[in-house]
Amino acid sequence: MELPWNDPRTNKFATTIGLITSNGPHGSNIMSCEWTHHLSYNPGLIAVSVGPNKATVDNIRQSKEFGINLCAVDQSILSSIAGGYSGSSYDKIGALRELGFQFYHGTKINTLMVKGASLNIECNLFQETSFGDHIMFIGEVLDAINNPEKPSLIYHDGKYWSLNALVKPSKEEREQMREVLERYKK
Repeated sequence: MELPWNDPRTNKFATTIGLITSNGPHGSNIMSCEWTHHLSYNPGLIAVSVGPNKATVDNIRQSKEFGINLCAVDQSILSSIAGGYSGSSYDKIGALRELGFQFYHGTKINTLMVKGASLNIECNLFQETSFGDHIMFIGEVLDAINNPEKPSLIYHDGKYWSLNALVKPSKEEREQMREVLERYKK
């Protein structure tokens, strides 16, 4: 069975938006990647799933490295440009700079990173695997910078969202849950 892009069933997933930066045969490039996943704490491994015809694929394959920049809530325009145009046809970095977005050079990799992102991660290519109609690049984390004042932009149901924290169960509620679970202990 297929679960196509923009189908009401696939739109139920809520994801962060990874801005994947790379440098290679297509020059400095950026793309939006809805499928960005933390796989392992030790070693730190992050996976990105990319369509096979993207300029990012060629760049990562040649350079063996890439940046992951989780989009902040004030970067929806950046995400739309990075995801809506091909790096083989457009200099998206140049266009984004003209629109006021800023980049900096990675400290561990030879690619640009997005200034003001919620999280910046520099990766060496650890493994490449094909799954269905996408290629998964697994990156080993070389450096990671958290920007706590910049909440992550979320993509859900074809729209951008920001998260609002919900209240966790109180201490009393957690104690009540523990008491009930103890009665069902195997």
